[in-house]
Amino acid sequence: MTGSTAPAGVPTGAVAVLANAVAGRGRHAGLLPTVCDLLAGTGRPVHVLSASSAAEASDACRAAVAGGAAALVTVGGDGTVHAALQALAGTGVPLGPVPAGTGNDFAAATGFPTDPIAAATLIAAALHAGREHRVDLARVSAADRPDHWYGAVLAAGFDAIVNERANRMRWPSGPRRYDLAILIELARLRARRYRVTLDGEPHDLDAVLVAVGNCASYGGGMRICPAADPTDGLLDVVVAGPVGRGTLIRIKPQVYRGSHVDHPLVHSYRARQVILDAAGVVGYADGERLGPLPMTVTAVPGALRLLR
Repeated sequence: MTGSTAPAGVPTGAVAVLANAVAGRGRHAGLLPTVCDLLAGTGRPVHVLSASSAAEASDACRAAVAGGAAALVTVGGDGTVHAALQALAGTGVPLGPVPAGTGNDFAAATGFPTDPIAAATLIAAALHAGREHRVDLARVSAADRPDHWYGAVLAAGFDAIVNERANRMRWPSGPRRYDLAILIELARLRARRYRVTLDGEPHDLDAVLVAVGNCASYGGGMRICPAADPTDGLLDVVVAGPVGRGTLIRIKPQVYRGSHVDHPLVHSYRARQVILDAAGVVGYADGERLGPLPMTVTAVPGALRLLR
């Protein structure tokens, strides 16, 4: 769909839209036409990108940026945003995240309304006015893999191990698979030996949960790194030490309030660069699999522009 000529003072160019039709278990399936109409009202061409996998989504976003897209709008959750970040980080092309997923932690942490229509209206208004805000991203580097970007939280402990287990399972389907994976990994729970290097200073420790946050929450509102601020140029690292199953079960509900950090075996750190290493642990960021440790996470100030 195409609108009229963009108003003076607003950079010219089309808006690319990346939509995940099954995000949020499909509860916003009819949202895309409304979002496109709002964007077209800014006087810009609107192009919906085609992709059937996370890799295709990232490739489609890269192609749109290379083709001169003036902005990219995502309609989905953190996974959809994550795909877009791989194309947008450091480019100056702004992002407008319409929160329509199961987890919308990055959009919430960076000031967007939780209602998707309200968020789309705000994005369209910012696009029309040429208004942008910069936020930080985290860059992940690992041997033999290209650099990767994330916006919210990297998990490299119990939650990542549960994700890895769930992804290997073929039964049951849907959310029950994740619930079963939690039960299996709780039964197998053990502290692992980590080396966490913070701005060049190594710390050897035993832990069951390790998270590196650019933003405060993951998993749909779990405030695992409650003090994280995506505009301060720093990463927040939260480590739960060698707690047992009972303690972990009691701590987990507190994560939604962020009060778990008051537990004596939970420690918080802050650094510009974090190196994580542990045997047999795979890192997940924004819910997406990045690969096995070791990996280096670096805060990159102002790496992303947001339409807000």
